Amino acid sequence: MTKTSGAGIRGAGVVVTGGGGGIGRAIARRLAADGARVVVNDLDAEAARAVAAQTGGLAVPGDIGTPDGARVLIAAAREHLGEIDIYCSNAGTGGGTGAEPDDDAWQRAWEVNTLAHVRAARELLPGWLERGAGTLVITASAAGLLTMLGSAPYSVTKHGAVAYAEWLAATYAHKGLTVHCVCPQGVRTQMLAGSGRAGQAILAAAAIEPEQVADELAGALADGRFLVLPHPEVAGYYAARAASSDKWLRGMNRLQRKVEEQT
Repeated sequence: MTKTSGAGIRGAGVVVTGGGGGIGRAIARRLAADGARVVVNDLDAEAARAVAAQTGGLAVPGDIGTPDGARVLIAAAREHLGEIDIYCSNAGTGGGTGAEPDDDAWQRAWEVNTLAHVRAARELLPGWLERGAGTLVITASAAGLLTMLGSAPYSVTKHGAVAYAEWLAATYAHKGLTVHCVCPQGVRTQMLAGSGRAGQAILAAAAIEPEQVADELAGALADGRFLVLPHPEVAGYYAARAASSDKWLRGMNRLQRKVEEQT
């Protein structure tokens, strides 16, 4: 099947990284329910197998945040699916919550939150460009459009993910590549639970279920939208940030001080 923006999901070959839980699991379930053939990747092999069993798909456990992670996953997925029509580059890591993350925390966040998308695209683009069709879904974060207090590695590498998604769309849209960049705020996942006091104070009250993110993505796949905002208010925040950086930063600093006062 050749998947293009706006076409149906039924029969599409889909890969979901980080598919063993949270947003990835919800995406895998939703697309399988819509008729996709799904390959589920996760660092947690048991979780990947469980979701694959639920979706009638194939589990390919592995660490996508390694130099060979995308290559090995994509080779296995191609063998099973024949063609990869939609690749959901969803796996992510929080990057720690300390004020002074060490180099290992920065490197792990860089590998998983940014480079995993680059490596996947490197494997997928030649075939997609030859076919004239392919869809890449990058799960970034509202932190990549705004910023996230409490974790510099998370915020910085999610900005990188958004920037890379934009670059791909700007460079290859006329050659058949469709890119979707998913940017939620708080989602009720293990990552939110481990986000520290800043994450809980800022995100927990308005957090949504992973299934709501999957539903929003399904809508974007149907209508070709680049920016997928499960929290629609993020669009207004993004515009305000662009309109006045100084005002935005003053507001964020006030929020930082409020978080510190609560501890």
